[in-house]
Amino acid sequence: MTLFPNATVRTAGAILASGAMVALYARGGAAWLLSFVLLVPWLRTLDSSPTLAATLLRAYLMTLAFTAAAFAWFGIALGLYAQVGAATGVALLLLAAPLFQPQFLVFALVRHITTHRYGAVLGALAGAAAWAATQRLMPGLLGDTLGHGLYPSRLLRQGADVGGTAGLTVLLLLANEGLAAALARRAGGMRAIARPLALAALVPVLLAGYGLAVLSASPGPAGKPLRMGLIQSNIVAYDRQRQEKGTHAVVREVLDTHFAMSYDAVVRQHADAVMWPETAYPTTFGHPKSDAGAEFDREILSIVNAAGVPFIFGTYDRDSAGEYNAAAFVQPGSGLMGFYRKTRLFPLTEYVPDWLDGPLVRRLLPWTGDWRPGNGARVFPLRLGDGREIPVLPLICLDAVDTGLAIDGARLGAQAILTMSNDSWFTASPLGAEMHQVAAAFRSIETRLPQFRATTNGFSAAIDATGSVLAGTRMGERTLVIADVPVRIPGRTLMVLWGDWVGLAAGAFLVLLAAWSTLPSWRPGRVQVPASADPAMLEPVDVAVLPPNARLVAGALHVFARASLLWMGMAMLLDDALRTNTLAQVRMFTAFFLAPCAASWCVLFLFSARASITHGSLVLKRDAHRLDIALRDVAGIRLWRLPIPCPGISLQLAGGRRYALALANPGALAGALGAAGGPPGQETTRTRAALQAYAQAGLAIRRSRLDHPVAKFVLLPLALALPAFHLHQHISYGSAFGEYYSFGLKAYLSAFALWWAAWSIGVVLSEALLRSAIEAATLLAACMHPARAIDVRQRLERGGHLALFVGMPAWLLLTILRA
Repeated sequence: MTLFPNATVRTAGAILASGAMVALYARGGAAWLLSFVLLVPWLRTLDSSPTLAATLLRAYLMTLAFTAAAFAWFGIALGLYAQVGAATGVALLLLAAPLFQPQFLVFALVRHITTHRYGAVLGALAGAAAWAATQRLMPGLLGDTLGHGLYPSRLLRQGADVGGTAGLTVLLLLANEGLAAALARRAGGMRAIARPLALAALVPVLLAGYGLAVLSASPGPAGKPLRMGLIQSNIVAYDRQRQEKGTHAVVREVLDTHFAMSYDAVVRQHADAVMWPETAYPTTFGHPKSDAGAEFDREILSIVNAAGVPFIFGTYDRDSAGEYNAAAFVQPGSGLMGFYRKTRLFPLTEYVPDWLDGPLVRRLLPWTGDWRPGNGARVFPLRLGDGREIPVLPLICLDAVDTGLAIDGARLGAQAILTMSNDSWFTASPLGAEMHQVAAAFRSIETRLPQFRATTNGFSAAIDATGSVLAGTRMGERTLVIADVPVRIPGRTLMVLWGDWVGLAAGAFLVLLAAWSTLPSWRPGRVQVPASADPAMLEPVDVAVLPPNARLVAGALHVFARASLLWMGMAMLLDDALRTNTLAQVRMFTAFFLAPCAASWCVLFLFSARASITHGSLVLKRDAHRLDIALRDVAGIRLWRLPIPCPGISLQLAGGRRYALALANPGALAGALGAAGGPPGQETTRTRAALQAYAQAGLAIRRSRLDHPVAKFVLLPLALALPAFHLHQHISYGSAFGEYYSFGLKAYLSAFALWWAAWSIGVVLSEALLRSAIEAATLLAACMHPARAIDVRQRLERGGHLALFVGMPAWLLLTILRA
């Protein structure tokens, strides 16, 4: 007898193997080659997971392995900073691993559901999309993603200017999926594994081809290079030094060191400008807190005037709202030109969220700061002594992991990025500082802007537009970096044009997939019993076996979503501002209709199964679980009075237990059960007969192509949006493509997307109103004349088609003619 089952040992070994490769991969160098295989062992364990619970468990274990392998240094730094010890810091980090790396859980969940429903190909695509969408919605504290590991490959990393690091991550996930699929099919020979292997190999081939094209292309003319002096003083632990020496002595030492190194940069190295790291001047500049602080401010201004070149340095700013971590731009002869205020603060160290802040938190976490965040990217003119003026984008520490800030700066006209950081908390673990610099370098690749990066004690560097370090430092050394970097007006990359689009596209793909799954043909299946079929047998059909609470939740969500449509329709009729605010409509539609619909579908899916009749038993099967219900034990079969959240039947067993089965055609299943030896349908009261007639009327309608959601909610709104948008362009911009000529393709397509979205919502609301009328009239007919309910329903459905597909275009045509 073995102590551990073989499956458990294989799962643990596979996760440890992936974790070991991640540990190597995170340390850079030639280990970037592991990017295409590092998740394969873990993916194979997910493929063998028999249940959703087992899949989530393996995803949780992978979050632990990944966090320990790649970010143990963060736990050490956290423990030392909080003064609780390195081991405690690592333990706290592992405890929070699912929150630190949630993409593993979401990836595994979506991949498992999609694979079991639609197959491995769509499962791989949906899993990669879920990963990217999760990291877009919940970006990690350090902005980390798998794509960062490709940085050592100068060739492959160039693809980041198309899809950012998120795009690289998606491609790496698909390459790993291809190799995992090849391993799964290896028993079938070379023919079976050829396709997944080819797809896996396509990823590095495409990236290499694109990188080769980018690196061989001419970057365009550049003027005189910008020669920057970057000061790395290697002075750390300001708080401890204040306690030992006093604040005045510490500021004096810091300034003297930076003055001396700046003198070397300007006088001996002829730098065009000088940059100090984050918070190098450890008090407020321009708003002194004391006479000594005012004297220090004047001293800095005199040094800048004497140097004759602009200085950029990390300091603090303050106003009536509070204090800010900031970068000061000081010009010789002009003084302080302005501040950039750090936008992305580190939680629980630089600030505490308002919902969490309070005296108790401050007592438990005495090291927490109280800085205010800035209001986004700003571009400053760097006026050099030779008359040149170069627009630059300042970023401070964690700002450099935010793709959006760099893109905003590029759109504002920046020609270089100036990054300041205080990486002293990485002193015990230089790996963290290396990863921070890699993340910053990708901002240059995405925007094609060169970058100068100054840190307190490493790693400082000059980075070109391809992400290469032209000159840099080691960790823990006092040194001066001087670099000449060509500065030019960069071409617009796809990332600058579209923004960080991969995560948004991934989220849209998942929404469309979820919507597709809710179509009638993808709901619990219809039962079709051929006339010649053996009554003791029934082909498997999709059902949802709903406990009472599950049906209540799914039904409540279903009713809420439909009722919200009516409420939205009334709100738009009564509120002119809402009627013209498409973004507000989209947010409301998503929150009050799409989200509850998706949640209701998820409930049905979680309890989905395959139902079949085999040799006198109803068999319900899901994954490895199977339930056999002998038909002789079924005491009663009853159709649901109201088809909420969808049609279904209830089975009453002789022992008193009940089963609720949701499916598209419950009457056919009830008939099949009766024919196979089950009881006939229960006698009904007049009310129940009316409700059953109402339900049967809905099931008896043969749906036409006009009832397909694509025809109703995609093509019809498109047909309505095109002429309306065309008219809008003529009125607002003077021609059909006026907005395109004035503001570019992105603005034109975004405007059209909003018009299409507005008409889609309008069609859905109109359909909801028509559907309410049809359902109410059908229910009335079922109560008064049950035998005529089907005929009434058919006439109402034809009227609904006429109102929707003829009435709405006619109304639009009349509106255009009046205009």
